[in-house]
Amino acid sequence: MIRLVCVLIGYVFGLFQSSYIYGKLHGIDIKQHGSGNAGTTNTLRVLGKKAGAIVLICDMVKCGLAMMLVRFLFKESYQDMLPLLALYAAAGTILGHDFPFYLGFKGGKGIACTAGLIVFYHPYLILPQVITFFGTFFATHYVSLGSLLVNLVLVAEMVIFGQMGVFGEVSQTVLNEMYVVTVLLAALAFWGHRANIVRLMNKNERKTYLTKKNEQ
Repeated sequence: MIRLVCVLIGYVFGLFQSSYIYGKLHGIDIKQHGSGNAGTTNTLRVLGKKAGAIVLICDMVKCGLAMMLVRFLFKESYQDMLPLLALYAAAGTILGHDFPFYLGFKGGKGIACTAGLIVFYHPYLILPQVITFFGTFFATHYVSLGSLLVNLVLVAEMVIFGQMGVFGEVSQTVLNEMYVVTVLLAALAFWGHRANIVRLMNKNERKTYLTKKNEQ
């Protein structure tokens, strides 16, 4: 039951669709422009770098806030499984972002929220992910490829750091559950990017640039 509570807490935070809200404040329904995705990359392409940065930060922060709230609420009663509960809160945020009920369960792809998970979960996760994403992005200009690799690296990080004891004194059973949740989140990311994967394989995936206009 406590796991479901944490997922629901995260889901509520995930419902704050920053790209959709930002677009509406500027007279645009982001879901009717570009790729139709309510996420950072489409916001960047449609509304520019400033809008993309704001949306990215908001989506990261909402995931961080969900995890912090769960840690605060259950730090005494569930200390031995707090890292797992925080992970469930992050998963709930991603689900709320990807499947907001008030937008017909069609939101973003959860990558900015995953970035929030990485940044706010544990500092050890950050540097490898920065290298992974930006190394891939600047080498290829494919946001989708960088996003997919980030999820794969996250699975590896969770297992490696978990077995090293980085996440505290938690049982192997709890660690194993953390690994399963992370794998499921990666699978969700790959599912959300299935069309991108096909385009990557066919070498016709759209590239994104930060220093010049993104061509349609």
